Amino acid sequence: MSDFWLYFNIGLKHVLDINGYDHVLFLMALSLPYTFKDWKKVLVLATLFTVGHTLSLILSVFGVVRADSTVIEFLIPITILITALFNIFKWARKSGGKDDNLTFISVTTLFFGIIHGLGFSNYFKIVLPAKADDKLLPVLEFALGIEAAQIIVVMAMLLLSFVVQEFLRFARRDWILIISAFVAGVVVPMIIESEIWK
Repeated sequence: MSDFWLYFNIGLKHVLDINGYDHVLFLMALSLPYTFKDWKKVLVLATLFTVGHTLSLILSVFGVVRADSTVIEFLIPITILITALFNIFKWARKSGGKDDNLTFISVTTLFFGIIHGLGFSNYFKIVLPAKADDKLLPVLEFALGIEAAQIIVVMAMLLLSFVVQEFLRFARRDWILIISAFVAGVVVPMIIESEIWK
């Protein structure tokens, strides 16, 4: 297997790994308020998340940034919870999601990508070659795998939302509130059981 496919597959599996479902939960909450006609917005947000993820990996791999893994593992479910709660508070109002502040959402997504990237940095440093010159290309190849997997997840989420709303006649607002509450319900125990409290 070529080095490209090795690191690309690591990125792909990092997102799609059933045991690492935190990434998928974040993408679900992020893409949930959007419909197929908004696919460009969703892909921009997913790409911003990848950029943040990649930036923190590069800074960590080259020793510019060091983060306490216990703190990062605590912050990752916090980012998911914030995204889910944002959906809930925004869509619980009768006006629904009319005032979509894409700049705020974009900056927040980029920042959350940085946090998620730091969560993977220690493992990624182990699989990287020892020479400093050989580190940047694998990180970028890994980032392409992350991006491909994220496109799969957000497109699947858009398709699922379409089917539920169009064919099962589920109200968009109800769908967003229920799935956001589900995501929040999954991550709250992760926060409570975090090593940070021990």
